[in-house]
Amino acid sequence: MAQDPPNFDRETWLTSARRFPTRFVRPLLRFTAVEAAGGIVLLVAAIAALLWANAPFGESYANFWDTRLSINIGDLIHVEESLKDVVNDALMAIFFFVVGLEIKREIVVGEFRDPKRAALPAIAALGGMIVPALVFTAFVAGDPGDAARGWGIPMATDIAFSVGVISLLGTRVSVGAKLFLLALAIADDIGAIAVIAIFYTTDLASGWLLAGVATLVLIYAANRAGVRSMIFYVVAGIAAWFFVFESGIHATLAGVALGFITPAASWYSDDEYFDRAEWILSQREIHEASPRSAERIDEHALHLANVARESVPPLSRLDHALHPWSSFFIVPIFALANAGVRFADIDFGAAVTSSVSLGVGFGLVFGKIVGISGATWLALRFNLGKLPSRTGWPQIFGLSALAGIGFTVSLFITELAFTEELLTQQAKIGVFIGSTVAGVIGYLLLRHSPAPQEALEASREERGLTMEPPTDAGPEPAADD
Repeated sequence: MAQDPPNFDRETWLTSARRFPTRFVRPLLRFTAVEAAGGIVLLVAAIAALLWANAPFGESYANFWDTRLSINIGDLIHVEESLKDVVNDALMAIFFFVVGLEIKREIVVGEFRDPKRAALPAIAALGGMIVPALVFTAFVAGDPGDAARGWGIPMATDIAFSVGVISLLGTRVSVGAKLFLLALAIADDIGAIAVIAIFYTTDLASGWLLAGVATLVLIYAANRAGVRSMIFYVVAGIAAWFFVFESGIHATLAGVALGFITPAASWYSDDEYFDRAEWILSQREIHEASPRSAERIDEHALHLANVARESVPPLSRLDHALHPWSSFFIVPIFALANAGVRFADIDFGAAVTSSVSLGVGFGLVFGKIVGISGATWLALRFNLGKLPSRTGWPQIFGLSALAGIGFTVSLFITELAFTEELLTQQAKIGVFIGSTVAGVIGYLLLRHSPAPQEALEASREERGLTMEPPTDAGPEPAADD
């Protein structure tokens, strides 16, 4: 074997090589950083939508998003949708694909891998879905029309906004509490996906649905067979989306399914990556004397790049590539297309006090706080989980309130639940007000609760484990003469 190249630190390289896949398998810090920054862009987009819709030229808002687009491929494919529907059906499929990737990562290598660690946030999320839905149903009970269809709206949690608020608090919120909120929000996403699939599906075309399922099975089989062509998966993924779209099930669920079947294991193991990379690097001196040395070195560099790429799981690579696009482009565009409520077209006072608006708002605020904290208490009471380290009940109440920021998915379900424009506008106002109040309450509760170290010291004092030595430990030794 050839000697190492000059200025080559083998120990440093070995450490880096062995840790390389890990940096992509568990990118929690990067995820939260992107979500926090994405929350700012999302807020700007929502404000822009409201300003545009209520400007003197506000009619252009609805006219623009109602622009019709059509795609025709022979006599087989004909799709005609508004620009708003393209955002909600196509772009949001990518958003839900990223959500599917995050859910699978948490199940395979994250918080949900250990059933004991996953139990508490999962139970808390269940309470945070059931109680808000009941609160909404209580408010709209007896209302005529389709008002009752909006029960799923206050169930959602917006990860971007909630993580954004958490980031403002810095170290006052422990890492365990942040992980609890993230796991809870992901479990909440699973529930929202199930609700959309089961309760907000209209006419079902079984033939198209079978074609979609068959395409997903084909993609899964290709993964298992070792097919690595990205072109194949892009084309097959678009086909699966189209079949699900035509089936009557909301097309975004195809994105979730594609995320679930994306491989979470790399093509090369850590040891195989190390061995192959070491062999490629060892060929440098062998080929330097060759007349075609530059060509050979380029060939080995490309080989090394391929080995490095295939040593990272496809799930991590896709999440790494698409997550910023989802947070900084797709979700803000969705907010811009859906958050615009033209107040001149409605009686704002009546809309705010309507049963739909109140049901959504109270569901997001009090429903989430009572549902999550109550379910957490029950889980602890029956020994089904334990609180994260350095996290007490003040933090749980604050996190429960932050989970009431339901902006993105709540608006998404609003568009699915109602066909009557007045109900849609009332629900959106409830989402705006409820999410804002929930965010403020959550921030204040966490801001004024004991910091992680303070909470730890308070817990120690309650158990008699003070940091100072006991005063009754006996007489002090006499000083030396």
